[in-house]
Amino acid sequence: MKIAALIFDKITVLDIVGPTELLSWVPGAEIIWVGKEIGPIRAAPTGLSLNVERTIDQVSSADVLIIPGGPGVRLLLKDEKVLDWVRKIHATTKWTTSVCTGSLLLGAAGLLNGLEATTHWNSTPALQSFGAKYREKRVIPQGKIVTSAGVSSGIDMALWLVGKIAGDDAAREAQLCIEYDPQPPYDAGAPSKVTPLVLEKARANVKDVVSRTLAGA
Repeated sequence: MKIAALIFDKITVLDIVGPTELLSWVPGAEIIWVGKEIGPIRAAPTGLSLNVERTIDQVSSADVLIIPGGPGVRLLLKDEKVLDWVRKIHATTKWTTSVCTGSLLLGAAGLLNGLEATTHWNSTPALQSFGAKYREKRVIPQGKIVTSAGVSSGIDMALWLVGKIAGDDAAREAQLCIEYDPQPPYDAGAPSKVTPLVLEKARANVKDVVSRTLAGA
C-alpha cells in the first residue's frame, strides 16, 4: 500500500508524523515523502527538518494521500502545479486525507465543494470559502475523502483509517503499539469547550504564530 505524504516548508510536524506513524503499522505500508523539490524542508514553528524523497513530478498515484497543515499551506493555495497534482493523485487513491489546514489545499483543488469537512477551528472561514460545510468534529469521512481537525486529530483520523484498511483488530493493535491512550488534564480541545476569553487569546496567539512564520517565508 503506497502512502503519499505531502510535505512542504512551514508544515506543522505533528500533522504528518502522527498519521504516518499509525499507518506505518499497516502490513505492506510504504510511506513516500513527496514535495516540490527533493531535499530538506522545515516544519513551523519547531524548525524540525524533514526530507522530501520524491518530487510531485515523480509520483503519479497512491493508495492513500495525506495532506498536512501548517502556515505553509497558505503559500500553496494558488500554486497550480501542486493543486493539479493533488487532483491527479486524488483520482487514483482509495483514500484522500487531510489534517488541520491541509483541508484548505483540498478545497483549493476543488475537492470539497458541497461536502462536510473540518479543519483547524481558526481556519473555518477559509474552508467555507471553498464551498465546504464546516463541522466541529475530529474526523469527517465523505466518501473516500477524510478530513480531520487541528493537529492532534490527525492521529484519530489515521487510527480510523487503519481500521478501514486492515480491520478493527489491526487498528486496536496499532493503537496499543503506540500506546495512544489520551487522558488530557484539561478538556479544552475545541472552541465549544472554552470560555470566550480563552478562545480570544488562542485566536490571537495562532494569528501571531502564522504571521511571524509567513513573514520569514
